[in-house]
Amino acid sequence: MNDADRSAPPPQSAFGTRWNPPPRGRFDRFVRRFGVLTHLGAVLALYALAALAIGLALAPALWLLDAWLPWAQAQAGWLRWPLAGIGLALAFFATGFALLAVLPLFNAMLPTRARPFAGGYFSAAAVPWGLHNGLFYVARYTFLPWVTLTPFGPWFLRAMGMKIGPRAFINTEFISDPRLVEVGADAVVGGSVHLFAHYGGGGHLTIAPVRIGARATLGQGSTVMGGVDVGDDALVLPHSVVLPGTRIGPGEVWGGVPARRMSHAELDALRGAPADSSPDRA
Repeated sequence: MNDADRSAPPPQSAFGTRWNPPPRGRFDRFVRRFGVLTHLGAVLALYALAALAIGLALAPALWLLDAWLPWAQAQAGWLRWPLAGIGLALAFFATGFALLAVLPLFNAMLPTRARPFAGGYFSAAAVPWGLHNGLFYVARYTFLPWVTLTPFGPWFLRAMGMKIGPRAFINTEFISDPRLVEVGADAVVGGSVHLFAHYGGGGHLTIAPVRIGARATLGQGSTVMGGVDVGDDALVLPHSVVLPGTRIGPGEVWGGVPARRMSHAELDALRGAPADSSPDRA
């Protein structure tokens, strides 16, 4: 056996390896043994849940239109058409806000308590994780962008299990695994930040919580992956990519792709400002 063979990961199976812990119970064994079948079943079940949630959210809109459209069409001349259009627009917002209420209820009633995990994609641990994200994505890809910068956005994220400290500012809907994400008081999550508590590849999945400390700032368009801990008062520069498992200390500045720790002199140089040579800025 050559060095490449010795360093290669063991093949995935229903049994435990250093890449996949031993199965926990019959359901876990079934999921691992019939991975494609259980994946298909989970997807179809998720589609059914999404249809149920969207259908319930549509109910207030249909009630509104049932009363509004006959009244609009009864108006004289051309006025009926803009009134009908306004009714349809109101129905859109009624559906969106109803969806923000229905999805957290589903999330609370169903087995969505995703926990830290490292192992194969096809495992019982991935089921609550996938269900939790699937429900969240129904809002993320429909109505969440309309409320991201309003009080309704943080309310919905908290209702889905995300821990958000007082006065935290979150200007992105590109979030996954909200139940496993914590944002401290007065922290800033900039526009279009990608924030998710998982990573994987090659059949391997890791679910790991993310913590953003108090008064920390994630610059616009940055990416923070699973297992990252950003300390209090730290700064992640815009469009940086913080790799899984990175630990950013309190007050540190990180930037780049992949992100690395930067001195304050480097930050001053990027800003075009004269470097401060005082000892506490080294």
